[in-house]
Amino acid sequence: MARKKSKANYFTKETEEYIVKFNISEDQEYRSDIFTKHIYLPFYKLAENIIHTFKFYYTDVDRIEDLKHEIVSLLYEEKIMKFDPTNGAKAYSYFGTIVKRWLINYNNKNYKKLKQIGQFSDMEESYEHGINSDKINKKTLSSVLDKWIDSMYLRLDDLFEKESDKKIADAILIIFRTRNDIDIFKKKALYIYIREMTDCDTPTLTKVVNVLKKEWYVIYQNMYDQGLLSNRVT
Repeated sequence: MARKKSKANYFTKETEEYIVKFNISEDQEYRSDIFTKHIYLPFYKLAENIIHTFKFYYTDVDRIEDLKHEIVSLLYEEKIMKFDPTNGAKAYSYFGTIVKRWLINYNNKNYKKLKQIGQFSDMEESYEHGINSDKINKKTLSSVLDKWIDSMYLRLDDLFEKESDKKIADAILIIFRTRNDIDIFKKKALYIYIREMTDCDTPTLTKVVNVLKKEWYVIYQNMYDQGLLSNRVT
């Protein structure tokens, strides 16, 4: 039987161990050596994969390559020292969530900036965010889903106390974000898929799903009440 390929073989248990060594050491030369040899590439690949998986292409840099290095700098200068494996967090999930949240804010900010100066007009129909001066732009169900996903990522810490629950929520949101690239839509199949991704039991998964579902209805109802939806889905 063929060995199952790791979905993140560039970010291994060894990477996490080196991050811990980096954090506990006070020797700057040793820390620099560890980061260069064992942490830089996993951080770089993590940034690269998230940018392209979720299509975070609204940037204010000339090249996507520059954005990757900006994210690596963010993780190195502000985030790496905050990682604490004793609270149950895994380094890959922990830093992946940080990168996704940062890119959501970054992407939305630059979208609004580009929209204001009249660029990317050919993308406006598929990713509309605002209200025209003379009429309301009606949202599709897909755009409401995108808004819900972004909102949930920004509020994961408020909605879930346990790192394990955040990991499950992250897996669920990944599925919704990449919904156009998957062909699994039966509830039972999706549950099995998420359980394999997170190694959680069904009751815990159901609990997390219920929290996210409640937030979805709040966002959907608010947009419907404001007349921002092109159709009503019950």
